[in-house]
Amino acid sequence: MAKYRRLWFLLIGILAVTFTLLGYFGAEVYREAPPIPDRVVSADGDTLMTEESILDGQTAWQSVGGMQLGSIWGHGAYQAPDWTADWLHRELETWLEIAALEEYGQEWHSLSGQQQNALQYDLKTEYRTNTYDAATSTLQLSERRSEAIARTADYYSRLFSDAPELQSTRENYAMKENTLPSAERRERMTEFFFWTAWAAATERPDSEVTYTNNWPHEPLIDNRPSGENVVWSLISVVLLIAGVGGLIWAWAFLRKEDEEPQAPLKDPLSAVGLTPSQKALGKYLLLVVGLFTFQVMLGGFTAHYTVEGQGFYGIETSEWFPYSLMRTWHIQSAMFWIATGFLAAGLFLAPIINGGKDPKFQKLGVDVLFWALVAVVAGSFIGNFLAINQIMPANLSFMLGHQGYEYVDLGRLWQIGKFLGIVFWLVLMLRGIVPALRQPGDKNLLALLTASVVAIGLFYGAGFFYGERTHISIMEYWRWWIVHLWVEGFFEVFATTALAFIFCSMGLVSRTVATSASLASASLFMLGGVPGTFHHLYFSGTTTPVMAVGATFSALEVVPLVVLGYEAWENWRLKSRAPWMENIRWPLTFFVAVAFWNMLGAGVLGFMINPPIALYYIQGLNTTPTHAHAALFGVYGFLALGFALMILRYIRPRIIFDERLMKVGFWWLNIGLVLMLFTSLLPVGFIQFIASASEGLWYARSEAFMQSDILQTLRWVRTIGDVVFIVGALAVTWQIVKGVFFPDLEPVALETDESGATSELSA
Repeated sequence: MAKYRRLWFLLIGILAVTFTLLGYFGAEVYREAPPIPDRVVSADGDTLMTEESILDGQTAWQSVGGMQLGSIWGHGAYQAPDWTADWLHRELETWLEIAALEEYGQEWHSLSGQQQNALQYDLKTEYRTNTYDAATSTLQLSERRSEAIARTADYYSRLFSDAPELQSTRENYAMKENTLPSAERRERMTEFFFWTAWAAATERPDSEVTYTNNWPHEPLIDNRPSGENVVWSLISVVLLIAGVGGLIWAWAFLRKEDEEPQAPLKDPLSAVGLTPSQKALGKYLLLVVGLFTFQVMLGGFTAHYTVEGQGFYGIETSEWFPYSLMRTWHIQSAMFWIATGFLAAGLFLAPIINGGKDPKFQKLGVDVLFWALVAVVAGSFIGNFLAINQIMPANLSFMLGHQGYEYVDLGRLWQIGKFLGIVFWLVLMLRGIVPALRQPGDKNLLALLTASVVAIGLFYGAGFFYGERTHISIMEYWRWWIVHLWVEGFFEVFATTALAFIFCSMGLVSRTVATSASLASASLFMLGGVPGTFHHLYFSGTTTPVMAVGATFSALEVVPLVVLGYEAWENWRLKSRAPWMENIRWPLTFFVAVAFWNMLGAGVLGFMINPPIALYYIQGLNTTPTHAHAALFGVYGFLALGFALMILRYIRPRIIFDERLMKVGFWWLNIGLVLMLFTSLLPVGFIQFIASASEGLWYARSEAFMQSDILQTLRWVRTIGDVVFIVGALAVTWQIVKGVFFPDLEPVALETDESGATSELSA
C-alpha cells in the first residue's frame, strides 16, 4: 500500500469530508423542512384541513403514480402540469377574481390598471406573509383565500375524476379517465397540492425567500430568483473553470508516463477455464436484453402519449395502460436491466479474482440470485399495474404497489427484495474476493474494487430511511441518495475499477497505472458527487446553505469528465495492442461510447441544468429528460451492454460477433439517441425555458402551451429518432440472444497462433 499511500489518504480524506457535509446539511433538511400544520383554519376558526389529511393526500397522490403523473416541486413527469406551480397560479387567479368582485363589483379583466395593481399588491402581501404559528402549529388563512382554495380544489377534484367537461384536458395531460375514483381521496389530494403551493409562496420566518427558495417563477407574487441563487450560480461557474484548469495543469505537469507492458500473445482471460457459475451467466444476459427491449418499446409507447394522451394510434389504451404506468415501467425496467448488467459483470469477475475457481455453491448462489431478480421484477411490475389502476386496496399501495417516487417507484416489499438481492450479490462477490485479498502481492486495485462492491451492496439501503408518510423534503433527500449517490457515485467507481481490473488482468495496462488511475478517478468522482447530491434539492424545501453546497460541489462533478475524450482514445487504442483484442473489439467500442456520452450527457447537458439560476427556470421542463436520457442510457446503458457483450464473448468462447449486426446495433443506437435529444427533447425544453422565464413555470407546463403546434410537431419529429434507436436496440438484443442460444450460427472464426499464422476454427 505504501506505493499508493498518498492516493489512498486523498480518497479517504475526500470521503470523510464529503460525507460529513452530506450528513450535516442533511440534518439541516430535517430541521428546516417546511412545516405541515396540525391545523389549517379560516379566519372564523373553521378547520379546513389537518396534518393527517394533508399526509392522506400525499398517499393518495402516490397511489396514482405520484411523480409519474405530473410533478411536485419540479420532480416527476413532464406531460401533465407541475401540480405545485399549476395550483399556485390557479389559486392566485381565483383570489384576484374574488377580490375584484368584492372590492369593485367587476371581473378582474374589466378593472383599470391602477385597480389591478392595488389588488396585486394585496395579493403578494397576503400570500408571501407567513401566518403559520409554530407555537400552536396552526396556519390561519383569510376568508378570501379559503374561498379561492375551495374553488381551486373543486377543479382538481373534477380533473382527477371522469367529469366530462374536463375530458379533453385529461387527454392533453395524458391522464386516464377517473384517475382517482374515490371522491374523499381526491379531496385529500387537493389538500396536499395546496400545502406544496403554500410552501412555495410563503416566506420563511426572518427571511425574504419562500420555503422553496422562491421557486417556481410566478410574477403575480414576485417569486423570482433570489440574490443568493445568482451568487452561487456564478461561483459554480467560476469553480468549474478553475477545476478544469487545475485538472489540465495536473494532467500536463504531474502525470507520470509509465511504460506499457508487453501484451501477451494470447488473451489471459481465455486461458482461465470457465467455472460453472460463469457458464450460468447466460440467463443474466437474456434478462438484460429482455428488459432492455421492453424498456425501449415502452419508451416509444410512452412518448406517443405526449401527442395522443389516451390512446396509441387510435386504439384506446389508457384505461388499463395509462401514461403514468407506462412511464413507471419504462424507468423501472431501465434500472433493472442496467443493474443486472453490472451484477453480471461482478459475478463474472469473482471466479477470476479467486484464481479461476468457484467458491463452494457459487453456481447455486448465482442461480438463486437470478430467480430472485425475476421475482422482484415481475412482482414490482404487477404491483405498479394494480396500484395505478386503483385495483389494489389503498392501504397496501405503498407496500405492494407504487411508492409514487420517480426511480424508486416499486412497492416497498419489492424494494426490500431488491436490497436483499444486492446484499446476496455482495456475499457472492466477497466469497471470491476475500481469499484473493489474503494472497501476497499488490492488492490495492482489488481493495478498491472490494470497497465499491461493498458500497453498492449497502448504500441502496438509504431508500428505507423514508416511509409512506414521510415529509416530502426529507424523502427527497434520501431518494437522491439512491438516484444520485448510489447510481452516479458508487456504480461509477465500480465501473471504472472493474474495467481497470479487466484490462490489467489482460496484460494490456500495468497494475501501477490501473491502480493509480482508479484511485485518482474515485477521488474525483466522490469529491463532486457526494455533496453534489444537493443540486437536486435546491427547491425542495431546503435552505440557502444546501443550495450553496450543492452548487459548489456539483460544478466539480463535471471537472473529471473533460478528460474522457482522452480516456476514450486510450481505450480504443487498446484494440491494437494484440491480435486477439479483435475478439473484444465490440465490447471495447461500447466502452468508448460510454466515455463520449459521459462527457456530453453527464458533463455538458448535466451542467446545462446544474447552476441554481438555470435550474430555477428549467426544473421540470424537457431539458431534464435531455440530460437523463443522455446520461442514463449513454453512460450506464452503453456500459451495461458493453459488460454483457464482454461476458458473452467469454462464456461462449467460440462466438464471432456478426459485424453487420453489431454495426447496426452500435451506430443506430448512437444516432437514434442523438436524433431523439437534438431534434425533439432539447428544442422542446428550450422553448419551454423561454416560456418559463417570461411567463412562469405554470405556463411552460400548461395545457395551451404544451399543445401548441410547434411543440406537437417536435414531439412527432421524435418518432424518427425513436425508430432508429429501436432498430439499434433490436440488433444488439438479437446478437446476444443468438450468441447465448445459437453460437454455432456465427461465422467461421479465425484464430491467430503464437507464430502469427491463422487457422480456421470451426464454429
